[in-house]
Amino acid sequence: MADLLGNIVKDVVEGVLKEILKKSNRSGTTRRRKRQTRSATTGRFVRKTTKRVKAPARKQVSRRRTTAKRSRQRSR
Repeated sequence: MADLLGNIVKDVVEGVLKEILKKSNRSGTTRRRKRQTRSATTGRFVRKTTKRVKAPARKQVSRRRTTAKRSRQRSR
């Protein structure tokens, strides 16, 4: 009888420990948060201004000379 009670208590304790030590649902990586800037005069948080979008890079117009073309020009 004592063994039966001991086994039941042991099973319950093991189950509770497993539940406590189980990983939480949010197992992914945590996001880094940027610090908010405060106003120098009032000390309140300031909204950051939106950045201007850069124009896309332009295509290269002038052709780059290969080493063969350079050596041909030298030989002339």
